[in-house]
Amino acid sequence: MDDEVTGAVSLSAIATLVSRAGRRVASPPPQAPVEVGICLDLRNPSAWRRAGARLYGFALELCEEAERVGLHSAWFSEHHLFADGYLPQPLTFAAAVAARTRRLRLGTSVLLAPLRPAVQIAEEAAVVDLLSGGRLELGIGAGYREPEFALYGADPSTRRGVTAERVRELRRIWLDGAVTPSPAQPRVPIWLGFTGPRGARLAGRLGEGLLSADPALAEPYRDGLAEAGLPPETARMAGPLTFFVADDPERAWASLLPHHTTQWDGYRQAAVEGTDLPTPPPLDGPASRSPRLMGGRDRILVATPQTVAAQIRDRVAGTPIRTVYTFAAPAGLSEDLAVAHVRALGTLSRLLAAAPTVEAAAGG
Repeated sequence: MDDEVTGAVSLSAIATLVSRAGRRVASPPPQAPVEVGICLDLRNPSAWRRAGARLYGFALELCEEAERVGLHSAWFSEHHLFADGYLPQPLTFAAAVAARTRRLRLGTSVLLAPLRPAVQIAEEAAVVDLLSGGRLELGIGAGYREPEFALYGADPSTRRGVTAERVRELRRIWLDGAVTPSPAQPRVPIWLGFTGPRGARLAGRLGEGLLSADPALAEPYRDGLAEAGLPPETARMAGPLTFFVADDPERAWASLLPHHTTQWDGYRQAAVEGTDLPTPPPLDGPASRSPRLMGGRDRILVATPQTVAAQIRDRVAGTPIRTVYTFAAPAGLSEDLAVAHVRALGTLSRLLAAAPTVEAAAGG
């Protein structure tokens, strides 16, 4: 996900205060059920190296299994020049998943907008939307890794403003029919992978979804929508959370631990590559397990579907967060354990779709 994005046109503080006051006195609408999805980055670390064709083929099978067990969506991330490989073209992979599924929503989390012209994004996104019968969720972000900008000859210092402009350009291109083909959906959902209150506010001003599951960003995001003249019921948030679902959490954690640490050590090291910042120390794997869903993405909750469902309900209460997703196969996880995780996510999805029980509400 991306850093805070700034530079939007500000409106009057009075309008914002009035909007906030109105929200405080209004009766909140009933909380909609939370949908569950998976995320895939297709990393292939040396300790568990697989043939590339099998790695990608199994990822397609996981998406089919996600659809079979009733999950809402699959989200595909993007990075370049990772030592252990990484999915570099999420829309290309989404097109392959579109051909293997019928109902699963297909999202990018996130496509790095400053690395591509808007017309290229518009065309590729339209192809995926047509192949999938209108199932694309286009998440875009600004990026942060210096080597990726160097690879594409892009300027990282302008990435925030360029990302916001890409959103405006995409809407103009599709509205005017400036490229062909047109997407299947009349209005392709766009999600902004911004972090921090200023980024959340800008997502609202742009009238798009906020790709974050951080409850603290709901208020500035709604403020941005109000400043754009949009009603609060148009708010929509979705985003990643770091959790792993299993009927036997202790046994699962013993197998998951080395994959979890490998995944997040890789992210932490990649974040400073090409900069003068020191390499972060290795993640303390055992200490990275948390009893609660945490904001920091390297802290992981490993628990039963019932416990995770109760914590997700608690986290999203009073917010427009409607979809959460988690990694299906972190950093070389065995195929058997990845499939079991996805199936347990199906149980989680059914629990979230049902009314909470007293036991679930207590976190049991």
